[in-house]
Amino acid sequence: MADFKYIVVGAGMMGAAAARHLSAQTDGVALIGPAEPHDRKAHHGVFSSHYDEARITRGFDGDPVWAELAKRSIARYGEIEARSGVRFYHEVGCLFVGNGKGLGGDYVAGAMREKDRLALDIELYDNAALKPRFPMFALPDDHDGWFEPRNAGYVNPRALVRAQVSLAESQGAALIRETVTRVHDTAAGVEVKTHEGRCYTGEKVIVAAGGFTNMADLLPAKVDMAATGRTIAFFELDERKQQAFSAMPSTIVLAQNADDIVYILPPVRYPDGKVYLKIGGESEKGRLNTLGEAVSWFHSDGTGSEVDFLVRRAIDIMPELSGCPVTSGSCVASITRTGYPYVGYTQSSNIAVLTGGNFVSAKSSDEIGRLGAVLLLDGQLTEADFAAQMAPVFI
Repeated sequence: MADFKYIVVGAGMMGAAAARHLSAQTDGVALIGPAEPHDRKAHHGVFSSHYDEARITRGFDGDPVWAELAKRSIARYGEIEARSGVRFYHEVGCLFVGNGKGLGGDYVAGAMREKDRLALDIELYDNAALKPRFPMFALPDDHDGWFEPRNAGYVNPRALVRAQVSLAESQGAALIRETVTRVHDTAAGVEVKTHEGRCYTGEKVIVAAGGFTNMADLLPAKVDMAATGRTIAFFELDERKQQAFSAMPSTIVLAQNADDIVYILPPVRYPDGKVYLKIGGESEKGRLNTLGEAVSWFHSDGTGSEVDFLVRRAIDIMPELSGCPVTSGSCVASITRTGYPYVGYTQSSNIAVLTGGNFVSAKSSDEIGRLGAVLLLDGQLTEADFAAQMAPVFI
């Protein structure tokens, strides 16, 4: 007899959400995954990219699938906060700015088509109106703005995972703080072995290991997904600079090609007690293929040339940042071939996969986790659950 009905491997944003949704409907759920390491640079195991204080959330999106995933997740933020007692959502709004050309123009055109279907309240600003409304920015004269003031802003991913795990445990899920190294079928069910030397069995297992999905023996075949390192830069704000940026929304500066797009988080207080404004981009494409490569990347402070680029872009857009102390960090984006999360079964009818955030999934992680739970409970996704779009691609 198996130890559990369902085992979720990976206690990050998607895995924790899947465990919450599963345990709300059935008993026999286990969530297996390590806690955040106390010392990032001394840790040599797996990491998670939710080890941060802010991720942008918004419904305004040029892709209808991602827009719907976000809408469904955002609608549940209040319930999750109320039931868990953990605050993770900050409704500061989200601003897109750009000149309407190239890739950025196509994105906004798609998002504007979706806004009516999703009943989004979007405020439009031409350049003349943009400057007085958002005085913290010094944008080019050809840039306009699209601002989503409600149901948008940022989530604290650490806190969101904490809320999801707390609710899953309160619903009877077992939290096992170990690192899974192998998942495979046996005559008695699916066997899950951990680095700590223990073995657990489940009737069905879903692997939600993020960028580490292909870096251990977790699936019968690897998914077609690239784990790519991304660099982020942090500007430390003193009290005067905090005041200057106090009314800032989460912001995405669009461009004609993807490599020039940057996202900016408003001032957020971090665990060290300091307040930082964070900026990141999408230009890095380097793949991390092994656990060793991933660990080395997480130990690093990112790529120096990318830090320089981000600092220049930030000061161009927000001159008040000039002179602020700058630090940097690293995270990992899991990019699938389809551009959507993989939510489906592998070659085994007992082992499923839930992965592929594509650098935009934090805001939508609750709905993605729900889809993972539906997959295990019902055996399949329906078209209403984006079955075709979420189908995993294997290599």
